[in-house]
Amino acid sequence: MSELHTPHAGDDQAKDDDVVSLLMRQHGDIRNLFDEVEAAKGEERRDAFRRLVRLLAVHETAEEEVVHPFARRALPGGEQVVKDRLAEEKAAKETLAALDDMDTDDPKFMPHLLKLRKDVQEHARAEERYEFTHIRRSTDATNLAAMAKAIKAAEAMAPTRPHPEVESGAANVALGPIAALMDRTKDTVRKAMGKD
Repeated sequence: MSELHTPHAGDDQAKDDDVVSLLMRQHGDIRNLFDEVEAAKGEERRDAFRRLVRLLAVHETAEEEVVHPFARRALPGGEQVVKDRLAEEKAAKETLAALDDMDTDDPKFMPHLLKLRKDVQEHARAEERYEFTHIRRSTDATNLAAMAKAIKAAEAMAPTRPHPEVESGAANVALGPIAALMDRTKDTVRKAMGKD
């Protein structure tokens, strides 16, 4: 079976100097990885699912560190907007936790994956509508670029393709548990934002 290619942020060699554009492209990466998990079987599905989990964990952690604090401060009704997004994230994380304990060959896996996909897509649409459009209107190019730098630093923590030296999903998982990955992402984002 030929290796699936999942496009990811950076493939188009864009400068990534606008946090909103970068996050929108990451939302596209997440949709593509869901497609890849659904289309694959066996070990390829396990590998794609692990990459999806890592990208979701890093993406959401970076948003919690970069996007939500800005939204709270700068957007009208920002506190409620962030509260709503965090509730959506909590629901998705609960489904993800159930999936993470399942083998990708389990007959219950695909129904749970489809529920996760629906939750994640609804959450992404809400972010794009209630946070992203307002962020771009509420700040200047310098701040958009500074936030993008922090998101790019986090993105490096969750490659959407298998690491070249890692041959299996089991080895990819061994790169670190999700909670530790989220902690490292927070540290990386804070350092990139000059908050360390």
